Amino acid sequence: MNERRLDATTGEWTTYSAARQERTFLPSAAHCPLCPTRPGEPQTEVPRSSYEVVVFDNRFPALMADPPPPPSGAAGGPLQRVEAAAGATEVVLYSDDHALTLADMGAPRVRRLVEVWADRYERLGLRDEVAYVLVFENKGEAMGVTLHHPHGQIYGYPEIPPRPRLELTTAAAHLEANGTCVHCDVVARERADGVRVVDENRSFVAYVPFAARYPYEVHVASRRHAPSLLDLTDPERDALADVLASVLRAYDGLFGFPMPYVMVVHQAPTDDGRWLAVSHLHVEFTPPHREAGKLKYLAGSELGGGAFLNDVFPEEAAARLRGIARSWP
Repeated sequence: MNERRLDATTGEWTTYSAARQERTFLPSAAHCPLCPTRPGEPQTEVPRSSYEVVVFDNRFPALMADPPPPPSGAAGGPLQRVEAAAGATEVVLYSDDHALTLADMGAPRVRRLVEVWADRYERLGLRDEVAYVLVFENKGEAMGVTLHHPHGQIYGYPEIPPRPRLELTTAAAHLEANGTCVHCDVVARERADGVRVVDENRSFVAYVPFAARYPYEVHVASRRHAPSLLDLTDPERDALADVLASVLRAYDGLFGFPMPYVMVVHQAPTDDGRWLAVSHLHVEFTPPHREAGKLKYLAGSELGGGAFLNDVFPEEAAARLRGIARSWP
């Protein structure tokens, strides 16, 4: 049973899904539920012997199209508000090859994935119970992955989640004060400075943010104001795939092993059009490593105060990643 509860002190929602405790946890490759169904073997989530990209509803969803009533019953007044867990929870399989990662697949496969992201963003955005579509990937056990098969996820939230909402409200304040999109201004400044740029092409730039929270955090942003994937032309989608592939290669080359990370696509909310002027498509990568054998843990300052501490200056991180990204032909 699922339900959502509102924290009256912060205005933030928490979703509860007891069934997620039963989801498959780190099976062997021979028992992976995301591999194709092989002849003579038990059926997996994909009843085909091969595939390129697959999207399906998560068997252990946090949010769903027609959720049952909350098990806790009616809300206990304004301090204990409870709602059904309405929304969407989808899984995106990148390849039928269990051993690959997105970094191994190259720009053409990433380009196909961009098309899938755009399609799901558009379709989920038409649903009444979805106000924000969040495309993301958790890669590596350090990020809590329970299935090693190359895959990502797409959540359709009934409201704008806290971090995208903070970005949007900050961008709205910047627009009112300066008459410009803050992301457009940041992209222009990063390209002019150059010291934090990891890679760029005609349409997208990858850079370590000036105030990066994680040692090797990278943002990939459109050079022009594009609120969502749907606003990109075909050549721009090609360009996005090329830069994403470059960042992924740089990550894996940084310490000599496949880099764990969380990748999140931020784009315009789907509930109405009032955020379009301040929504600027960008992809955020937050890998946990600060060195090959050292992780950046979220501790008292981050979890208790929401104030990040970083051990690596963004300019140093960008220089290391840029050297790897630009060494590829």
